Amino acid sequence: MAAHRKPSRRTLGGGPTRTAATLALAGAATATGFEGTGQADPQLSPEQVASRVDTLYQEAEAATEKYNGAKEKAEAARQRLNRLQDAMARKQERLNAAREALGSVATAQYRGGGLDPALQLALSDDPGRYLEGAEFAERAGHRQTATVNRVRRQLGEIERLRGAARIEVASLTSRQAELHRHKRTVTGKLAAARRLLSRLTDGERARLAGQQPTARAARSSAAGRASLPAPGSATAQAPNSRAAAAVSYAFQKLGSPYVWGATGPDAFDCSGLVQAAYRSAGVSLPRTTYAQIGAGRRVARSELLPGDLVFFYSGISHVGIYVGGGRMIHAPNPSAPVRLAPLDEMPFAGATRVV
Repeated sequence: MAAHRKPSRRTLGGGPTRTAATLALAGAATATGFEGTGQADPQLSPEQVASRVDTLYQEAEAATEKYNGAKEKAEAARQRLNRLQDAMARKQERLNAAREALGSVATAQYRGGGLDPALQLALSDDPGRYLEGAEFAERAGHRQTATVNRVRRQLGEIERLRGAARIEVASLTSRQAELHRHKRTVTGKLAAARRLLSRLTDGERARLAGQQPTARAARSSAAGRASLPAPGSATAQAPNSRAAAAVSYAFQKLGSPYVWGATGPDAFDCSGLVQAAYRSAGVSLPRTTYAQIGAGRRVARSELLPGDLVFFYSGISHVGIYVGGGRMIHAPNPSAPVRLAPLDEMPFAGATRVV
């Protein structure tokens, strides 16, 4: 969610390169009247405001990846809990069947004038407590002993499952709390960026836009597209069919909106786009940038091929899909949709080839 440009290109008092999309967000912020008042120094120049917004976007993106990781772990804990609950339900059914069998024997014994103590204990409201002593099973007949032992084992298995379920409930609760913390961080950073942008007047936005006119930006983007291999050419240069399919998917999603935490099919964050692209190729990738960088073979920047994952910033907080020609497709931040961009737009951190 950072504005994705190298820190060395920013200045606090000069004329940093600004994207038309960020300025468009500034106008949107003013129009929609975001809650809160700007906390920035009233003397900040528009360039300083823009630079701080870039920093907030980058910080929000790092928090987004932490949110994505916590969400993935919470979902895994929820699935484990569901499996444990299903297993307990199946074992409870078998336990009930075993106790019904013992009940039939008990009924027959009662009608015959007596009820075996082992059956009394096994059929009690708290059979686990009574089944601890082996002497009760020994007083029953051979067939009854096997059934009572089966009940004992089933009770033990159910108790073990309950213990595991309690652990998963605690894990899920912790992950959900972590999710809420990261969500508050992300939304707080984005709200702060919007408040800062809303401080810019129309004249200030026009002056910043004049440093990189929209028309010139559009011509630059068009030139970049013209120098880029066509989608078919990019897929042909991919190292394998999976990478080719991922590149094709990424081209199809150009123009899709950025939404933090989204994994498609209509909106994405940066790692969500990468995960969705490779999912379309039949490859399961981790959810976060931190894990995705380890999901394949590391390659040097000079060895990049279409489909390689390219990572940025020292914290590995942003990722894109390389498509050739020194360019990638990525989901930048809330100010811009999925788009083509040069690799040197951000500080390069490494690359991985999915194998």
